[in-house]
Amino acid sequence: MVENLLPFLTASILLTISPGPDILYVLVQSLSNGVRAGIFTTLGLISGIIIHTSLVAFGVSAILKESETIFLIIRIVGALYLFYLAYQVWVSESRISVKTNSVKNAGDFSLFRRGFIMNVVNPKVTIFFLAFFPGFLWDPSGDTVFQFYVLGALFMIQAFIIFGCVALLAGKIAVYLNQNDRAGIIFKWIQILVFVGIGLFILT
Repeated sequence: MVENLLPFLTASILLTISPGPDILYVLVQSLSNGVRAGIFTTLGLISGIIIHTSLVAFGVSAILKESETIFLIIRIVGALYLFYLAYQVWVSESRISVKTNSVKNAGDFSLFRRGFIMNVVNPKVTIFFLAFFPGFLWDPSGDTVFQFYVLGALFMIQAFIIFGCVALLAGKIAVYLNQNDRAGIIFKWIQILVFVGIGLFILT
């Protein structure tokens, strides 16, 4: 169990700190409206993870009961999808832009709801979890629903901690990103290496 959870947690942390739409949205909200806005946005975003985890947990668990061969195919396709994501990052622009002038202040519940909806309606999150989670099950013949929820909970906890730190340190992070062109390149290669690494882990 531990030999699966530690690589999962490491990969999750590296993916979360790499600038993507969610973490940049938390950063922008925190810069525009303060730490409180960033925290409520974070709570909304990570709450949406429960929905994606449930879809993957019950869907893949049902498939596992039918055929281990289909589950193997899911893992192979998942690995190929992660390699594709690595390629997309590789061909993308390295520059990270932080713009705050278009962000309006909103109430706590509105920020939570917006973050939740942003996460839930993004089908790429479910597809990513479908590619990411199955490779870290420590007992595919056991209670896989429980295992998926453990993975989902770990992902939520580390995301909350990292997003919360981003909200608290928004000003310093924005200055660093705007002043250091190499930051985008570093984060870009972190994403590429993590996607490829997870894909290889799932295959082996």
